[in-house]
Amino acid sequence: MSKPFNFFALLRVRQWLKNLMLFFSAFLGGTLISHSNLLQVLIPFSAFCLVSSSTYILNDVFDRESDRHHPDKRTRPIASGKISVASALLFASFLLSCSVILAWNISLTFFVLMMAYFTVSLAYSAKLKDLVLVDIFCISAGFLLRLQAGGAAFNIVISEWLFLSVFLLSVFLSTGKRLAEKQHLGDVAHHHRKALVAYPKGFLEGAMYMTGGSVLVTYTMYVISRHSPLLLYSVPLCCFGLMRYILRVQSGKGGDPTESLVRDVPLLIVGVVWVSMVGWGIYGR
Repeated sequence: MSKPFNFFALLRVRQWLKNLMLFFSAFLGGTLISHSNLLQVLIPFSAFCLVSSSTYILNDVFDRESDRHHPDKRTRPIASGKISVASALLFASFLLSCSVILAWNISLTFFVLMMAYFTVSLAYSAKLKDLVLVDIFCISAGFLLRLQAGGAAFNIVISEWLFLSVFLLSVFLSTGKRLAEKQHLGDVAHHHRKALVAYPKGFLEGAMYMTGGSVLVTYTMYVISRHSPLLLYSVPLCCFGLMRYILRVQSGKGGDPTESLVRDVPLLIVGVVWVSMVGWGIYGR
């Protein structure tokens, strides 16, 4: 594997899908296509992609020893020794600098929210990932900061029901991811993540079911508040998607949200249909 490819692998480009959350408020608010300037759409997304990649690299630096005990992560460029820590830190600094320049030219609010995301991610990688429950809420904070940053970039006020839906969905996905990791790692879980062994049997399952049901309620209230019959019909899709993710986690197929969306065909189809249905309900009038 060539050196440039190893640096490219550090970016975790597939994880950039999470940054589509930036467009969530504008898409649901019916204003996304009104931004005729393509740069106005791409610059915020690029800024978050760069800063998120910098946090992934820093996380890999912090986790390089534990990753060597992980059956999958031990092949990552830093853990495997293909890229030195010094080179990785220099690359992360470059990405962070580029993201700061982009964010500063969008708005002060966007810049502050992006730097808050970076700070939370850095604290998570350094220490908070080892604290029970705190690790889950740190991941959730990342999604919420993306949502709020998107609102700042596109001048959209985030509604209460949308905020609650995204918050609960992020906690739901985080607990599912932790449960999948615990099942996959088994007896060696303590080598990879200390918080995993601190969750008692049945806790993560219960938290996943609780937040999954709450997501369905808050999303239903959100679409009802929009007074659009077509949006209401997207609730069954939401229900199917939540249950499909639970089935995937409980079947031992993994709980990473991005991997689940990309690799699970039914989830991908539901996602595409949801975007099409909601998009038609909002923009097709």
